[in-house]
Amino acid sequence: MIDRYSREEIKKIWDLHEKFTYYLKVELAVCDAYAKIGKIPQSNLSEIKNRASFTIDRIDEIEREVRHDVIAFLTAVNESVGEENAKYIHMGLTSSDVIDTAFALQIVDSSKIINQDLDCLIELVRKMAFKYKDTICIGRSHGVHAEVTTFGFKLLNWLDELQRARQSFKDALTEISVGQISGPVGTYSNLPLEVEEYACEALGIKPAKISTQIISRDRHAKFMSVLALIASLIEQFATEIRHLQKTEVREVEEGFGSHQKGSSAMPHKKNPVLCENLCGLARVVRSNMLVSFENINLWHERDISHSSAERIIFPDSLILIDFMLHRFYGVMENLVIHEDNMLKNTKLYGGVVFSQKVLLKLVEKGFTREDAYRIVQKHALNALQGGDFKKGLISENILSDAELEECFDTKSYLKNIDKVFARFEV
Repeated sequence: MIDRYSREEIKKIWDLHEKFTYYLKVELAVCDAYAKIGKIPQSNLSEIKNRASFTIDRIDEIEREVRHDVIAFLTAVNESVGEENAKYIHMGLTSSDVIDTAFALQIVDSSKIINQDLDCLIELVRKMAFKYKDTICIGRSHGVHAEVTTFGFKLLNWLDELQRARQSFKDALTEISVGQISGPVGTYSNLPLEVEEYACEALGIKPAKISTQIISRDRHAKFMSVLALIASLIEQFATEIRHLQKTEVREVEEGFGSHQKGSSAMPHKKNPVLCENLCGLARVVRSNMLVSFENINLWHERDISHSSAERIIFPDSLILIDFMLHRFYGVMENLVIHEDNMLKNTKLYGGVVFSQKVLLKLVEKGFTREDAYRIVQKHALNALQGGDFKKGLISENILSDAELEECFDTKSYLKNIDKVFARFEV
């Protein structure tokens, strides 16, 4: 089950104090790296690690004067470690070394929660797909009744899409899980490459193969595009549930609490409000994705036009995706399945959805396809105008009772279902 407190965990990762805590992790990892190559004495390193700290109030106070958040952070930390140790902090670095590397750490830690959410939802959808593997329902194309399928088969498609999304998420996370400790314009002009290698290894990420003064933003755009993909899949599933909850369809419904009310005016209303909410949130995540693509285009080796936007779109999108996965899990967990209505809808208008079976049976009996199609379509369209498809075919007296029953047998549509489900067995 998805942890209902996970949103608070992600929110904490992106709050102001935690952001500077990640900055400090990067600075301390760099100090460790310098100590490994003999550039910082162990005694000074120990003091730095023991004493390095900051307060948001002090950073704010300094920033009001210097108008630079990283300098304010460094000044506050330097005050905590003392002059003798302060000279070893931020050696050869530029602000983006700290910002972008810490940003990657925030994304990685948030993504651990998203991964857990995806795993839980995938497992729930898998269980439901197998549970309803043989539950007859109508398949629709263009929103119109097509042929018989099963509700489990519908969910199996969702499972397949979610599994691919999880893999895409992991791939995008790998690409964005990189840091840089390369100095101004990325040329390592005042520090050796080994510092970057040691620091990134200690932080659990890889060094970017190359950077300018920032890590290239195509990585971030790809990551955001996968978040948008996940949001869009949830929207697709939610839209399907919304349709199936329509009064004239009523094959599934969102769970409805004993004291819940659907409308201020109409007491009979039971609305798919959770799914509608999810569809709206998907639009926000996709909009944020567009911003991430705009952020790829920066001047020369860097500018900061991306920075202000990223402070909004990344925490918002990650928190939203966690919320959406949590909410959709709840929708699925409490989904009311009306199997009787699913079966009833396959039999509307005298079973017009069995038209292809009848067509093929007539061809098998020697009719040309054109003649068979004409006969079947005539009775199907008449049924849709208030007639009865099966009765119309009986009046033609061209198929025996046994042949008609064979055509109208829903089980014949399921003969390969088990083979498809076998592809998804653990």
